[in-house]
Amino acid sequence: KQHDPEFQTTLKSICSFFLALHPRKDIIVTGSDDRLWKMWAFPNGNIIVKGEGHTDWLSGCCFHPSGSKLVTSSGDKTVRIWDFTKGGCILKLEGHSYAVLDCSWHSGGDFVASASMDETSKVWDLNSERCRYTLRGHKDSVNSIEFFPFSNIILTSSADKTLSLWDARTGLCAQTFYGHLHSCNHATFNMKGDTIVSCDSYGVLKLWDVRRGVPMISIDAGPHPGNQVAFDPSGHIVAVASNDGTVKTLELKSGHLASLLGHEDKVQSVIFDHMAEHLISGGSDGTVRIWN
Repeated sequence: KQHDPEFQTTLKSICSFFLALHPRKDIIVTGSDDRLWKMWAFPNGNIIVKGEGHTDWLSGCCFHPSGSKLVTSSGDKTVRIWDFTKGGCILKLEGHSYAVLDCSWHSGGDFVASASMDETSKVWDLNSERCRYTLRGHKDSVNSIEFFPFSNIILTSSADKTLSLWDARTGLCAQTFYGHLHSCNHATFNMKGDTIVSCDSYGVLKLWDVRRGVPMISIDAGPHPGNQVAFDPSGHIVAVASNDGTVKTLELKSGHLASLLGHEDKVQSVIFDHMAEHLISGGSDGTVRIWN
């Protein structure tokens, strides 16, 4: 994984805090503290559409499994559903008492989940337009949330230094992972669903065996915070968005940790494309960068 300027596209924005990849197409969405989300084609960087409506900074988004809709979360305490065919926001979900920090769409398309600074997560039923469950148990801000594809399992990470697995059918916590010594900023599954990777505010990465609930590997990539982690589709490489302005890549088999240099400020988000040909990162320098 080398930084090759020939294959790099810089997409100008104000401050790219998060990225989301379309389920099938070479399209990404970015969102930031300018209260807008923007949809881009990559690698050419053309803007396809913008979304305006949130009244505070955006924190996360996720595509509907069909790619026809988008869910976004915001510091304005709301979750919004956007329909591309209808050209705007079709639903505003309210109920969190503090900023919403992340959101995820269930692979069935009928439910979304949100994570908030109010120490709770929520599962929203889009058919009834109501909150189905409020997930209580974390003792501090819930920083990330993710449905495991084609299941009812929800993964959360929290500033209380823990990760939790939840059953979306009951709203109950099924398992909690202990081991981080600092705030967990993000966690995600690999494609198989048997491994979780998480990062914390001191840059420590942990890989967890889901069945056993224990960390298998711990890597110190600090001292700067890790803001987001991502598995490549093969599950053999982990990428980390770091506060030191680098994107770090960890080859799990060899344990080799490398840094991609190019951002001029904190890196907030990382994702791999579907074929793992590119790694995409967004940073506080207002750019999205595509790495070969």
